[in-house]
Parts: sequence; C-alpha cells; structure tokens
Amino acid sequence: MNIKNLILGTLLGGVANFLLGWVFYGMLLADVFPEGENMNLTMIFFGCLSFGLILTYIFIKWAGVSTWGGGAAAGAILGTLLGLWSNFFMWSNEAAVNYGLLAFDVGLGAVMGAITGAVIGFVLSKMK
Repeated sequence: MNIKNLILGTLLGGVANFLLGWVFYGMLLADVFPEGENMNLTMIFFGCLSFGLILTYIFIKWAGVSTWGGGAAAGAILGTLLGLWSNFFMWSNEAAVNYGLLAFDVGLGAVMGAITGAVIGFVLSKMK
C-alpha cells in the first residue's frame, strides 16, 4: 500500500468531511441539530479524519476505488451504513425515538459520505 496516497486521501477526505459537517450541521441545519453544550471541535475534526482514513483505506486496500464516481458510490454506501450504526446507538439512550430525524440523519450521512468519497476518489485518481 502506498502510504503517501493513504495520508493524502485521509487528510483531504477528512477536511472535506469536516467542512461538510460545518455547512450542513453547523449552518444549514443548526435548528434541527442544535449544538451541544460541551462540543469539542478538536474531537469532531479527529472523527472526520477517522472517516477519511476508513474510506481511503477501504478504497485502496480492498475496493480498488480510484475515481471520483467510484468514490462517491462507495462513500454513499459506507456513509449510510455508518449513519445507521451511529444513529441506532445514539437513539438507544432516548425514551422516544424520532424515526424521521433518524432517517434524515442517515440520509445526510449518505450525502456527506458520497461527497467525501468523491474527494478521496478524485485524489487517488490523481496519485496514480
């Protein structure tokens, strides 16, 4: 595995995911997803880098993704699956589940995953 591709894909994908989260959750949907009292932007950024690392590693090592279109498709699938995983655990602590909000957040995860995956796929296509 080419470490340079892994690092660059991780960094650019993570930054793209962080900026998408800021636009969607922080600006456009701030009323739907209000900011928590103890929000830690450093941990959010590391979470976004982790998502970039997951996608980049899977793209390089297992899936052979190296185009923006392939990255978008794979990113949408992985974003959906990770959105389901995290939302089921998040909502497990609530007395009443808002299924509409759960589905909306999973859909948003798919969109963000697709865009992040497209960025990583594009980067990998340029690194050949």
